[in-house]
Order: sequence, then C-alpha cells, then structure tokens
Amino acid sequence: MVDGPNVTGVTKNRDVKSSPQQDVPIQKPRDYEILYRNVLSFSYLHIAALYGLYLCLTSAKWGTILLAIILCIVGEIGITAGVHRLWSHKTYKANRALEILLIIMNSVASQKSAVPWIRDHRVHHKYSDTDADPHNAKRGFFFSHIGWLMVKKHPEVLSKGKTIDMSDVYSNPVLMFQNKYALPIFGSLCFGLPTLIPMYFWGESLNNAWHLTILRYTVCLNITFLVNSAAHFYGQKPYDNNILPRQNILVSILAVGEGFHNYHHVFPWDYRTAELGNNALNLTTKFIDFFAWLGWASEMKTVSTKAIDLRAKRTGDGTNLWGWGDEHMTQEEIKAVDIIFPNKEVNETCKNKK
Repeated sequence: MVDGPNVTGVTKNRDVKSSPQQDVPIQKPRDYEILYRNVLSFSYLHIAALYGLYLCLTSAKWGTILLAIILCIVGEIGITAGVHRLWSHKTYKANRALEILLIIMNSVASQKSAVPWIRDHRVHHKYSDTDADPHNAKRGFFFSHIGWLMVKKHPEVLSKGKTIDMSDVYSNPVLMFQNKYALPIFGSLCFGLPTLIPMYFWGESLNNAWHLTILRYTVCLNITFLVNSAAHFYGQKPYDNNILPRQNILVSILAVGEGFHNYHHVFPWDYRTAELGNNALNLTTKFIDFFAWLGWASEMKTVSTKAIDLRAKRTGDGTNLWGWGDEHMTQEEIKAVDIIFPNKEVNETCKNKK
C-alpha cells in the first residue's frame, strides 16, 4: 500500500506577530534519503494507470468506466469533507452515522489512514512552507506534489509533529478503528470490491477491471496532490500576499472545492474553505450542507464578509475586487471591458474612466 498525502505584487502591511514558523529553521540544505519501495510503487501505479487509460479507450465497458468516476468522486469527498474539513480542522460537527459514512468514503480513496493524515495536515498548516511542513512547497513543485512521499521525512516534520494536539483524534473510535484495520479496509474498499464488482455484475475482464481501479486510484491521488503543489504555485493571493498558497480554480474543480487555498490558509476554520462557499465549484460544501439539512452535520463555522474584506485589504495582493467600480481596478482592466447594449449614460461613464 502506498502512502497518500495528508489532504492549497507588492507586499502589503504584514501583522508583526510571533508565529509557529518562526521557531523552525527554514530551507536548510539536506541530503534526501530515498524510499525506494515508494518510488517503485508510485512508478508502477502511474504506468498501470496509463495502461488503464488505454483500456478505457479500447476495450473497457462503460459500466466499469462510470463506476471508476463515481468512486473517484466518493473517495475525494471522503478526503475533503472527512479527514480534511471535519477531522483535521474541526470546521463542523458530524453525528456518528455521518462519521461512519465519511470514513467509508475516505477508505475508498485509501490515502493513509485518517490518524497520520490528520497529524501531517495539522503540521502542514501550523508550519506551512518551512522544513517542518511535510510537503514544503519551497522545495519545488515535484517535492510538494509527490516527491515528499518518496523520501524520509525531514527531522523537523517528525519533531514538530509530536507537538500537535491529537487528543480528539485518539479518542474517536471511528478513526481509531480505521487506523487499526487499515490494510483489510483499504484492500477491500479501494481495490478489491471495485475490481470484483465489474467482473461479477457485467462480465468485465480482470485485466480491465484491475487497471481501471488503479487508474481511478492514481487519478484521485494526483488530484489531492495538486492541492499541495499547484495550489501553492499558480493563482492569486487575495487574502494574504505573504504566504505561498493561492486561489486555483482548476484545482477547485478537480478537488471538489479545495483549490481556494489562499483563503483556506488564512481562515482554516471555515467549513466552506472558500469565500461565500463558491458553491458552483464546491461540491464538498454542498455535501456538508445536505447532511446539515438532514440533521447529521451541525455547528458549521464560517467567516463574516466584513472579516474577509478587512483581511483582504490588509494583507491581500489586490486581486479580491468586488466588481465594476472597485477602487483597485486598474486602467488596463477598465479599458479591456466591453459594454453590451450600453445606454448614453453608461457610454459617458466609460469614456470618462478611460
């Protein structure tokens, strides 16, 4: 079993406050100790996934392809709504029935058991982009995407990981059950059943069923990895220009709402992980809202619009414009606007602005 991820202008006024990052040595040169078993495992996964993609285009049945897509979404929500928003950040509360459902969905993704995932993710936020960050983006795109799983953890990651409060996790019987029986749970829910179901119910071949299972698993891994890599390298920083995480729309689409990463690192307690929820791209928020409607989820934490606006003005990069007429709109942006069916008053206003 391969370990998965734990699963984000001019600098404006920066708060002069002490932070956990100040206690961590940053970017010391180091020799990586390669974990060759993980390198071989990831190599196999990606080669087999490419073959699975070929089979999708040639011989796999539509039912097998559809099942892989559905299970990919199920697994991703198990990560985003489960180990991420619920257990890592405690952004809302779930009753026992929802916790069991989420741990099953999380096991379909099979990206570590919840206990180490949560610990690594809390360390990532507390010591983001330092040597204590498990997938420190300052070490490059490849390292933050997948390379960190191919080498032994930096000593600072291990050291600071021991300081993280995990009492809520250790006292949760659902999480501890998965942690204790991770191998048979992951083996059956992530690999066994997704392979056997197409073979039994619609006569898919073992070769097709297995390689589409690997394709689905590998795609889900890389979608989660993109939050650690692409969402730290590409996009805007409207809420805090002093950190690496960025707003990345493509990642948000792929990762069912997890790409609004600059916002998430500024307000990690917001259950939406995005300003106003961004529900058009945020399937995870819709999932949580649905179960809140059922009475299974409660106490969802959010951030007021006023607080968001104040933070954006204080530390953002200026990309958080509210719309036409915002005082931070540049002349280039104004000149690039086309007005469809303008009236005389609008024409004069545009001419004056230009």
